[in-house]
Amino acid sequence: MIATELAAQVTTAWQQTTLAGEPTGINTEGVVTFFASNIAPILLAVLGVIFIGRASRGEISKVLTSSAIAIVGLVFIAGAASLFFLGDYLVDLIFS
Repeated sequence: MIATELAAQVTTAWQQTTLAGEPTGINTEGVVTFFASNIAPILLAVLGVIFIGRASRGEISKVLTSSAIAIVGLVFIAGAASLFFLGDYLVDLIFS
């Protein structure tokens, strides 16, 4: 009895929200901003702690290798972002 009433309330709420107005999309800019401002610094801090821990044990070659890999990864990410803006510029240039 409770389950059917709950299901009826959920379907009623769903119908009201879908009929109430325009559907809203996902705020992708907000998601990207959240990751860039909150998640990325935490991940970089964790990498820094790992690198410092390895360096204190005398594993300098592993630290340098890991640092180089991290830097190359950041370069690829920056390159992908720049290609996104370059593509946007080219589309605006062609279709304007």
